Amino acid sequence: MAGEDPNQAMPVIFGKSSCSEFFSEAHTAVVYHNKSPEFYEEFKMKIPGNLTENHHLLFTFYHVSCRQNQSSGLETPAGYTWIPLMQHGRLRTGPFALPVSVEKPPPSYSVLTPDVQLPGMKWVDNHKPVFTVDLVAASSVHTQDPHLDKFFTLVQVMEEQSFPFRLKDVIITENNVESELRSSMGNLRLAALGPAVCFCHQLLDKLILLIVRPPIIGGQIVNLGRAAFEVIALLVSQIHRTLEGAQDQHGRNGLLASYLHFAFHLPSDMPAQLHSSHPGSTATSAVHSATLSRATGRPSSLNLARCRSISNSNPDLTSTPDSTDDEEVQKIMGGKGIDRSHSWVNSAYCPGGPKSVQRRTQPSSNTELRQLLHEELALQWVVSGSAVREAALSQAWFFFQLMTKSMTLHLHNSERLDAPRKQRFPERFVDDILALVTNICTDITSRYLKDGELVERLNSSLAFFLNDLLSLMDRHFVFNLIRTYYKQINNKLGKAQNANVLISLRMDLIRIVCSHEHYVALNLPCGSLSPPSSPSPSISSTASQGSVFSSPAQDRTVTNMFELSVPFRQQHFLSGLVLTELAMILEPDVEGVFFLQKKSISTLHNLLCSHDTDPRYSKPVVKERVARLYLPLIGVVLETLSQLYDFTAEPHSQRVRHASAIADEVDADGTFISPAVANAIAGSPLPVVHKTCSFPLPSPPVRAGNALSAESSRNLLVCALWVLKNAEQDVLQRWFSGLSVLQLTRLLELLSLCVSCFQYKGTKAFERINSMTFKKSLDMKARLEEAILGTIGARQDMVKRSRERSPYGSQENVRWRKNITQWKPTGEKTEKTQAERELEVTVDGNMATEANLVVLDTLEIIVQTVMMSELKESILGGVLKVLLHSMGYNQSSVYLQHCFTSQRSLVCKFPEMLFEDDTELCSDLCLRLLRHCSSWISIVRAQASASLYLLMRQNFEIGNNFARVKMQVTMSLSSLVGTSQRFNEEHLRRSLKTILTYSQEDVELRDTTFPEQVQDLVFNLHMILTDTVKMKAHQGDPEMLMDLMYRIAKGYQNSPDLRLTWLQNMAAKHTERVNHAEAAHCFVHGAALVAEYLSMLEDARHLPVGCVNFQNISSNILEESAVSDDVVSPDEEGICTGKYFTEAGLVGLLEKAAVSFEKGGLFEAVNEVYKLLIPIYEANRDYKKLSSVHGKLQDAFNKITNQRMFGTYFRVGFYGSKFGDLDDQEFVYKEPSITKLAEISHRLEEFYTDQFGEGNVQVVKDSNHVDKTKLDPNKAYIQITYVEPFFDTYELKDRVTYFDKNYNLRTFLFCTPFTLDGRAHGDLHEQYKRKTVLTTSNAFPYIKTRVNVLHREEVVLIPVEVAIEDMQKKTQELVFATHQDPADAKMLQMVLQGCVGTTVNQGPLEVAQVFLAEIPEDPRLYRLHNKLRLCFRDFTKSCEDALRKNKSLIGADQREYQRELERNYLRLREALNPLTSRKIPQLYSDLLPHTSARDSINRSSLRRIEA
Repeated sequence: MAGEDPNQAMPVIFGKSSCSEFFSEAHTAVVYHNKSPEFYEEFKMKIPGNLTENHHLLFTFYHVSCRQNQSSGLETPAGYTWIPLMQHGRLRTGPFALPVSVEKPPPSYSVLTPDVQLPGMKWVDNHKPVFTVDLVAASSVHTQDPHLDKFFTLVQVMEEQSFPFRLKDVIITENNVESELRSSMGNLRLAALGPAVCFCHQLLDKLILLIVRPPIIGGQIVNLGRAAFEVIALLVSQIHRTLEGAQDQHGRNGLLASYLHFAFHLPSDMPAQLHSSHPGSTATSAVHSATLSRATGRPSSLNLARCRSISNSNPDLTSTPDSTDDEEVQKIMGGKGIDRSHSWVNSAYCPGGPKSVQRRTQPSSNTELRQLLHEELALQWVVSGSAVREAALSQAWFFFQLMTKSMTLHLHNSERLDAPRKQRFPERFVDDILALVTNICTDITSRYLKDGELVERLNSSLAFFLNDLLSLMDRHFVFNLIRTYYKQINNKLGKAQNANVLISLRMDLIRIVCSHEHYVALNLPCGSLSPPSSPSPSISSTASQGSVFSSPAQDRTVTNMFELSVPFRQQHFLSGLVLTELAMILEPDVEGVFFLQKKSISTLHNLLCSHDTDPRYSKPVVKERVARLYLPLIGVVLETLSQLYDFTAEPHSQRVRHASAIADEVDADGTFISPAVANAIAGSPLPVVHKTCSFPLPSPPVRAGNALSAESSRNLLVCALWVLKNAEQDVLQRWFSGLSVLQLTRLLELLSLCVSCFQYKGTKAFERINSMTFKKSLDMKARLEEAILGTIGARQDMVKRSRERSPYGSQENVRWRKNITQWKPTGEKTEKTQAERELEVTVDGNMATEANLVVLDTLEIIVQTVMMSELKESILGGVLKVLLHSMGYNQSSVYLQHCFTSQRSLVCKFPEMLFEDDTELCSDLCLRLLRHCSSWISIVRAQASASLYLLMRQNFEIGNNFARVKMQVTMSLSSLVGTSQRFNEEHLRRSLKTILTYSQEDVELRDTTFPEQVQDLVFNLHMILTDTVKMKAHQGDPEMLMDLMYRIAKGYQNSPDLRLTWLQNMAAKHTERVNHAEAAHCFVHGAALVAEYLSMLEDARHLPVGCVNFQNISSNILEESAVSDDVVSPDEEGICTGKYFTEAGLVGLLEKAAVSFEKGGLFEAVNEVYKLLIPIYEANRDYKKLSSVHGKLQDAFNKITNQRMFGTYFRVGFYGSKFGDLDDQEFVYKEPSITKLAEISHRLEEFYTDQFGEGNVQVVKDSNHVDKTKLDPNKAYIQITYVEPFFDTYELKDRVTYFDKNYNLRTFLFCTPFTLDGRAHGDLHEQYKRKTVLTTSNAFPYIKTRVNVLHREEVVLIPVEVAIEDMQKKTQELVFATHQDPADAKMLQMVLQGCVGTTVNQGPLEVAQVFLAEIPEDPRLYRLHNKLRLCFRDFTKSCEDALRKNKSLIGADQREYQRELERNYLRLREALNPLTSRKIPQLYSDLLPHTSARDSINRSSLRRIEA
């Protein structure tokens, strides 16, 4: 009810769903016959916002009669009670226990509570509280907290000057209002958190109002600034801690951030000044300052000597409210003449000092006194105590933004945005800011270890504050603040425990400061070299922005523009800081800074990205000025070139696989030759696995342990390319002209690295990377499951983390530190969509084109610079190599057109570079041009064909012969055949036809031999292409492919360069298939070929004399003997011109051979190779190499054991017309060790089934002779037999070691059991054996894995001979097991068990009973019978030795087993004794009677009688 009249009942009670919206009264349910009724109803009311003390709730209790009475109705009022809603200015809520009146309340009851016992009223139960009710309020108007209510009430009292005022039991007067207000402000920290959060915006407004407009009470200014600041700091800190979950990504509380952004405004439109005047005071009454007890002391340690105006922030300095229109301006301008040198701040008159006094001044008027919020905040922050200061530091972002917004609004309201920056703020405020920043820097440097999270937030808040100040204050002053910060950080770095943390904080600050919208203007891109007194003119932002790029060209040396010199860093302050940070963190001797390197490079990268996308800097002339700010970056990158990630070191096969997705570069049928066939083809191809900058370079330093990651290196190279692209060409040219050859060479190496870094990978590469990322996420999930299930220990996890490095523990990829890493939700999608992948591919292609075009432009500038220089020869070769390197990658057609144009121009201007000096350049160029001649893009083929033709023409014009180009083109095509998966035969034939057409229509050379020579070259190239077709047809058959490559190499017997090329092709193919022994022999054959021709060119004693010196390595080596001099001469133009036909080339081939031999386990062959290398090293006095060689020999000798596994050999025969040339051919295949017969059988059957069709291939299961007349002519038959190396008796004398018995193998043996009736196996007396000895055309290992069978020899063994072989084999096994060193008891027992065990002793015994029971009738078998008898005697003797050896090896637990073996042996010996002791008399008697004549010719002992 709004009053006591029933008509004043307010319709504020919400109705039920089927009734009106609001009612003025509501009823509970009837409670029947209950003396203590309980009502469960809940009523919802919409109370008005402007409640008065007359608003109350009235409760009426009714008695409901069950019988209708005529005199009275059904409902009879039985009692009344009420609740006043407002009391002492507060909304009353909570539980109430109320007495109930029997009579109606008297008038004016609403202002009292029922607790007051009014006279003349009757109460139920003698005024006891009998009715209980709860009031719960949900209000945005009433705080419902006593502390907040008291504070808001006191502030309102002071605003309205309503003294005296009753607040509960306290009368508020002018005398006690200050103490009550201070007390209420102090008690705000005790307020309930809910209401404090709900009303924080109003609370902050009132506190700020108290700071900005200190109240005047009794003519005195009451300074509540310090108390208000303390409350704000504690309140903000409390809200932030409580609502920790409501923070944004920067750690800012959303409620406080919304207050700053939307709710906060300067109190200029707030209610009038809080002041009071006595009733008797006049307009000229005095306004006195607060007493010293209220003073906010400013410590004397603050350096405020430069302040010349009286600060209203200091209550001890009397101030007078001004009556002028613009009080702040008047104070600032009027205060200029006031000397503050006698202020208590700098004198003994400070509070507590020996001469402290209270000074007062009489005011001129009583108008309101205003103070500036930002000035008071800065002052109070500086002089705050420890607890308040800590709270303010923890939420520094709030106070910094509050100050910034206050400063901005102040400038706007006072129309000072166009004023000079130095005049915008008074000097006392500038001093306060300086002191504040200095103190915060001190906190950062002193607490960065123990309060890392706090310091990181504080550092970021300071950085954003400095960023804002650049838009508001004098920029020279802000730059001095940054210098102050840097100075304190640098002073701490020398003695810091973990300096990387401080460096990281410094980087964060400069990164944030440099994100200013006028960053470029702040760096004075057009200023003079001598910096002005202020880094930025003190003019308005608008004016300065408009004149950034209007300054004339600067008068400074080019050198200073490209170095981080003092003039540069003074002129371009912020960019100088960024580049200096980068240069310092990239120094090679700095360790453990991966994270810092990434952060520093990212800062620069983000800056350049913002410049590139900023429409203000879109004009080229403007970008040139912006690029000037970063010119020293080129020098920084050159200095750290050795630390960059080596993109060229990635396996070329991987890069080609990435590139295989390019639709215009892949063969139409999808087939290709493996790219790993050759690393160095055609004499001197461009080795892609190494850096292509083979021009004169100092040996690059070993990449340090802190080499940059691929991502950081890529970003750094992007930045360098951006600078090169946008810098002024004449400036670059002048700088290049002053560089030394070494520096230019390093620049070329940098450009080459850029080409490698920004190669186009293609669609499939990104799909592969995306799938790998998805697999990685699954792997991380599995690792997480391991950790949860406990399968990975905490210790291992801790050790793994400790090995990672960051500035916080020295690792780059920190995942467990939540304050530096944003947690990614587990539901984040790891697999990219198709649109994202397509965009990624497009961006990658555009980036590759742009980067390479920038490199090309830079190369053009270098050429123009060094063209007239005497050092051009040493640089131009490097320029061409960078061009060739770029041609070797997948490039866009746009780039290739420009690249070919530059290449033709370069070759035309400097032909001697290709045809007189460096053979490798010509070889590389031919290889690249031929590769692009096979492109699917017609315009690329046209450009490449033109370049190749002009190359031939240029070579011909020099010497009427282009033999060099002819040879290099032929070798390059041979290389292309075996290496490029983008090679397309049809398109290359078109390009060759184009070249032929050029030669025929060239008018100038039509009458020369040039067209005819071109025609011969094209014919030879077509022949190579024909071989290519065959190679592609046999791509899936590695043996046939190697045979074809072997045949091609054989065909180039008269061309050493091409033969060497194909030998290297074969070596690369073997290496790809892990056939290291065969690869080594390819290198050995190549080395022998080089040695053969080197011996013709020069007579050097330390070099091998041709192939003869290589025979200890391989017996096949004589194939490389040089042909007759009248056929090939190494002095002929174009012959033996490759880089391998030198001493260094020979050494390189032999070293590769040694490496491959070692990988193949052929350590004895490694020794033979080094026997050829050591004399060369000794002749060159290369002791470092000698040391390395002897170390490798020691390692190789230590690895020589009999446990090595060499190859397994199989005889494979092909039968059937389907095989073509292979029909009726026999080969010996060398397979990897432990290859089973079933494996090779399945491989060959599966391959030829795919080739000939299902059901057309049949594997012959036996090893008997194949009768071709019985074979199906429509089928293909394969016979596969396991064979073993075979040696004659005399050979075994030299083949002693395990290696000897597996090296230089030419003869092989396989055995075929049979019986005379056609069965393979029968009884012992029926079992025959056929031993087949195969002789191959070349010895294994060879340069290929299958060799033709040259000769076949068969020997048939009769049954007794088969038995003799079996017994000899058993005896040998026994002897080996007995004399094995060290002894192997298990092996010995296994062999013994097989010889004398009860289960198998029937084997030897049965053999003896079959063949020794009776003397054979055929005299020709006598010796075989006797030989078998002697074999059994050897066998029994070996069994006895083995038993004796075993007895010495066993322990007590095997004694019974030993006795059992001995009993079995005795039984076997007893059974064999009668059989082995029987002799054949005829062998021991003369076959013919003696004669007296001594005729040696007729002596029977020398003759064999055949029956």
